[in-house]
Amino acid sequence: MARKAKENTATESKAKKKQDVGEARITPKKAKNAVAVAKVLGPAVLPVVAPYAIRAAGAAREAYDRYQARKLGVAVDQLGEYTGRGAGLHARIAGLVQGLGELRKSGKATDADRKFADEAQSTLEQLSATVRAAERMPAPRRKAAHRGVTGELARLEDQLLHRLGV
Repeated sequence: MARKAKENTATESKAKKKQDVGEARITPKKAKNAVAVAKVLGPAVLPVVAPYAIRAAGAAREAYDRYQARKLGVAVDQLGEYTGRGAGLHARIAGLVQGLGELRKSGKATDADRKFADEAQSTLEQLSATVRAAERMPAPRRKAAHRGVTGELARLEDQLLHRLGV
């Protein structure tokens, strides 16, 4: 027992001396050995591991797409339609356009509701053009334009919800 303890302490002191001297963990010899092992094992392991890696990458991409779609409030298949820095605003505008269409088709819609829908439709077209134009602006101006559009969208959403009775 005492002999094993002495061997352990001797091994530990050698390792500590190496660390104190500043010996690198990765040496050229160790790197050369790792490359040699990879050359031998790579062709044998790669065909086994590759399908799992590809499947994992596909699952990760699908999960990310679902996250992005949920964040924008759109279906995954519509995700390609909303890109860029104004993607969220474009998605909100599209949702408002749908809501206005439902307001027009509603049996309870009055002439005032239809007039509101027409006016809001033209406003939404202008807002959409503003968001598209803001994509090419410098960051401070783009952010200011997006804040303005966000405020106007909030106002229109509130009015639409009120007219739909929500």
